[in-house]
Amino acid sequence: MGKTERVGVYPGTFDPMTNGHMDVIRRGARVLDRMVIGVAVNAGKGPLFSLDERVEMVRDEVAAIDDDRIGEIEVKPFNSLLMHFAETENADVILRGLRAVSDFDYEFQMAGMNARLNPDIEILFLMASENNQFIASRLVKEIAALGGDITSFVSKNVADRVNDRYGRLDLQAANE
Repeated sequence: MGKTERVGVYPGTFDPMTNGHMDVIRRGARVLDRMVIGVAVNAGKGPLFSLDERVEMVRDEVAAIDDDRIGEIEVKPFNSLLMHFAETENADVILRGLRAVSDFDYEFQMAGMNARLNPDIEILFLMASENNQFIASRLVKEIAALGGDITSFVSKNVADRVNDRYGRLDLQAANE
């Protein structure tokens, strides 16, 4: 008899965690028994937040999910090949979110490479929900750095952390 628990890994830098990330997590966790959110070191992207800060931020956001239709969710840092991380987590699936055609081109290439590394782990793509298709962490950081309001792209807690990092006041409170 084979394994019955469906385990998926959702990897990312999560710098910062956006509403788009949370959408993929909520929807992906409904089809998995256990989801491991892998927070990648990815120093090459020049993250705004340290690995520990990003892991904490993701854990805080996930803890706020109130949906009895989802399975277990864990958050873990990793600094290895994604496929090696997925293997250590005994994953059946790597979950990836797609926003636009430009994402698909990159993700298609990565899926092919990962399939060569381990053909037993499936790649599952979830299209971003309509209202999250344009959200990118890179753009959220750029808007915040230039003093813009990011509260429609991230949770209030994340917006506060990003604005604090850029030395900004809570824009929502300032506008009240």
